[in-house]
Amino acid sequence: MQEEELLKSRLQDLASRAYEHNQYTFSDFLNAMELSVFMSEAKRLSFVPFQLYGGYEGSERQMIRFGSEEMLGYEMPFPIQCILIEPLIKKFADEFSHRDFLGALMNLGIERSMIGDIVLHDQSAYVFCTEKMSAYMMEQVDQVKHTHMKCRMVEELPAEIFHAFEVLHVIVSSERIDGIIAKLLHMSRSQVIRLFQEKKIFVNSRLCENNNQLLKINDTVSVRGYGKMIYEGIQYQTKKDKLNVQIRKYL
Repeated sequence: MQEEELLKSRLQDLASRAYEHNQYTFSDFLNAMELSVFMSEAKRLSFVPFQLYGGYEGSERQMIRFGSEEMLGYEMPFPIQCILIEPLIKKFADEFSHRDFLGALMNLGIERSMIGDIVLHDQSAYVFCTEKMSAYMMEQVDQVKHTHMKCRMVEELPAEIFHAFEVLHVIVSSERIDGIIAKLLHMSRSQVIRLFQEKKIFVNSRLCENNNQLLKINDTVSVRGYGKMIYEGIQYQTKKDKLNVQIRKYL
């Protein structure tokens, strides 16, 4: 609770400085729980325009920018860079997980709030980071696990992984969020309830604690540790009065 109050205070300070000094202010990268706290405060902070962005559309971790071109008379981009970390020789590279790249960055003393999403592709990782951290990262990251690496700055994710989705269909009794997550993740209802109790489920960037909530078309659901999906609604009703619903899952 103390961390939540500190975050609220920090966001209030950023919004106030943008308003009082007529300048853009930016948060660090915020995780799903922190973004949920922000959304709960959004109305109170609405005296200044704000925008969320994490380096690409659909990003999990995002910055908040307070201020707008209409308010300030000029545009300022988000201070986000994308660094590609790839093996020096791919045929000799280890198999990597998200944790491997994150661990290598943490071992350099880089704070988690300085790093956005880490997108894996073809034995490499596209790492979104703050502008002020990019030079240090490119200079210092030379090994992940036992593999020697090289870094370079890129403008954006390659087309083949940008907006990568898998379209899924599941049969459920209703549009209740717990039933849909249970089917999607192949879990029991009690396992899904535990995810709610552990505050791991978010709908449209807000913490969801009501497992009975009915999903609406285009709701974005994030389950920490399991990924993110977009609910696309009922496709048809089966002969046994079940619902076939469509999900677009981020890869």
